[in-house]
Amino acid sequence: MSKHLKRLNAPKSLRLHRKERKWTVKPSPGPHPIQSAIPLGLVARDYLNLCDTLREAKRVIANGDILVDMVKRKDYKFSCGFMDVISIPKLKKQYRILFDQTGKLTFVPISPEETEWKLCRIEGKTIVKGKQTQLNLHDGKNKLVKKDEYKTGDVLKLSLKDKKISDVYPLAKGSISMIIGGNHIGQMADIQELEIIPSSKSNIAKMKGTNEFSTHQEYVFPIGKTKPVISLPGVMIQ
Repeated sequence: MSKHLKRLNAPKSLRLHRKERKWTVKPSPGPHPIQSAIPLGLVARDYLNLCDTLREAKRVIANGDILVDMVKRKDYKFSCGFMDVISIPKLKKQYRILFDQTGKLTFVPISPEETEWKLCRIEGKTIVKGKQTQLNLHDGKNKLVKKDEYKTGDVLKLSLKDKKISDVYPLAKGSISMIIGGNHIGQMADIQELEIIPSSKSNIAKMKGTNEFSTHQEYVFPIGKTKPVISLPGVMIQ
């Protein structure tokens, strides 16, 4: 597998000038798939405009000036992605990474209070030693719970300091959700119905926002019970 990435082959979710340069930074294997991951070096240089060159970006990152989910990351290839919280304490700025309606990853300014938590979707569950349930989350994190009261597809409001669960937004009728894939990516809509397909095909979610549409269930990411609990994309950072 190549360690390099040409801009023309870069994922469509990245906001890059395709013909400005030949090469770009390839993200290291990490919490997000390469199709929807932004290397930390590009976050510093191209998205947040903290510096002009990749060499300067490496220096900023090596100094520990950028936090991802309240953790100092010093690898300029570290992959950042959907719902990650980016903090720059020296500038007193913080952002959450979301999809806009063009399918691009964008940085949404958030308040200091929102920096303390993030939303994580349950992708699967595993029984581990001691008959505890391990929740496998969309960003590579795992959470051990003593009582199995959560379902795959539910979204947890997780504290980044102590990893405690403060709220749950179920994948159920009435929950407001963000679409994170397909033709309706970036749209907000309420879940109207979940249709179970008794085969290897994906289950279908019937949604209602500005219009009615159907999408694959794995593209539905609940962000609240009746209204969004996160700040939504407004002015996009180029």
